[in-house]
Amino acid sequence: MPRAGFSSLEQLIVLSLLSALALLTIASGAPLLEAAAMETAVRDATSLFAFARDHALSSGERTAVRVDATHHRLLVHAGPDTLAAADFALRAVRLSASRDSMAYAPSGLGVGAANLTLILTRGSRADTIVVSRLGRVDTR
Repeated sequence: MPRAGFSSLEQLIVLSLLSALALLTIASGAPLLEAAAMETAVRDATSLFAFARDHALSSGERTAVRVDATHHRLLVHAGPDTLAAADFALRAVRLSASRDSMAYAPSGLGVGAANLTLILTRGSRADTIVVSRLGRVDTR
């Protein structure tokens, strides 16, 4: 009488092969996920600096971007108000900075005596954003 179905050994072999293929697919996709997360993080950070500068120009009040390296986020402040925020910890992106904030005068120029260097890292990738003391943003 012919048998109907597969033996446990055959099922185990197929499951093992599928698991190995899934592992290879996931491992090869990890660098792509890191790259996408980093591109988004750099875009978000540069957008916040541009927003802060634009707000200072349009409102006529000093506006600052504060780097919260402990919680890996950027906050845009004007006076006591928080205007915008970006939480990079949600994307597993870490922040470190040479200064704790960058302020823009109502003229749109940066306030302070030194550039701000912001380093974003995730896994093996790292990107650097430099904000000059005049307020210009440069990604490297």
